[in-house]
Amino acid sequence: MKTIRVVAAVIKTWNEEGTPLIFATQRGYGEYKDGWEFPGGKIEPGESPQEALRREIKEELETEISVGELIDTIEYDYPNFHLSMDCFWCEITKGNLVLKEHEAARWLTKEQLDEVDWLPADITLIGKIREELDAG
Repeated sequence: MKTIRVVAAVIKTWNEEGTPLIFATQRGYGEYKDGWEFPGGKIEPGESPQEALRREIKEELETEISVGELIDTIEYDYPNFHLSMDCFWCEITKGNLVLKEHEAARWLTKEQLDEVDWLPADITLIGKIREELDAG
């Protein structure tokens, strides 16, 4: 089975009350169109995961991010390929998150994380994100 290496940005910010918010996007194309995911994409040859993530977010969302700590590497078997996804905490440094490839996007509180229909690989990360948000 073919392995596809990708990176995903778990972009975090805070609202006026100081509540952490997580950015989620809805796919606008492909086999998994309409599923919700953390934005990101494939790692190009010669790129580090962090470089790939900064490039992908710039291309997909016209936004610059700082890439923080690795949350987890998700290994997930889809029917036609194996996905290896490095997921990092990120914050916006410049830009307004313009949706160029996604149908929709939402900022979710910890309590709202279950309100969207996550893609199978992405949903496996929700528990870890919730734990980190609980830890503060």
